Amino acid sequence: MSTDLKQVNKSKKTSQRSDNSTESKLVERLIKISRVSKVTKGGKKLSFRAIVVVGNENGQVGVGVGKADDVVNAFKKAKTDGRKNLIKIPITKSLSIPHNVIGNFGACKIIMRPSIEGSGVIAGGSVRTVLEVAGIKNVIAKQLGSNNILNNARAAVVALGSLTTKSQVAKKRDLYTTSVENINS
Repeated sequence: MSTDLKQVNKSKKTSQRSDNSTESKLVERLIKISRVSKVTKGGKKLSFRAIVVVGNENGQVGVGVGKADDVVNAFKKAKTDGRKNLIKIPITKSLSIPHNVIGNFGACKIIMRPSIEGSGVIAGGSVRTVLEVAGIKNVIAKQLGSNNILNNARAAVVALGSLTTKSQVAKKRDLYTTSVENINS
């Protein structure tokens, strides 16, 4: 009976390890750490705010924000927030985006266009970091409106989240089923 318990415990340990291995594949990239203060009756209370982009460089990306009394805890909180906000995006064979897209968040507007292979990521600031962590290698992006780092990163994630593939559009419009029916008749 004790051998059965050992085997059960081993299987639990290996399943926990496999969960950690998927988490360890995620890449965290720090965008900015800023010192912020709150004015209270007793004086100013200082804390740190961290903005982190989390992704697996293969079509998953998320932006997280964390605030704490020290930098390490702020980074940890931002990392967990980024993992909660992960989205999956389609990437073409040339490691680009499938089509032109515009993302809005707050006063920020991001325009992204697919680019030919070998052109690299042409983007600035936090948008560049989001695209690199997402695994997109060939894209042109432009920031319009506000220059706020957090809002630009979130606008980039909104833009990437609105990407669709041809097969998704066909399925949504029921084009595939109708084209098959036309062929058969």
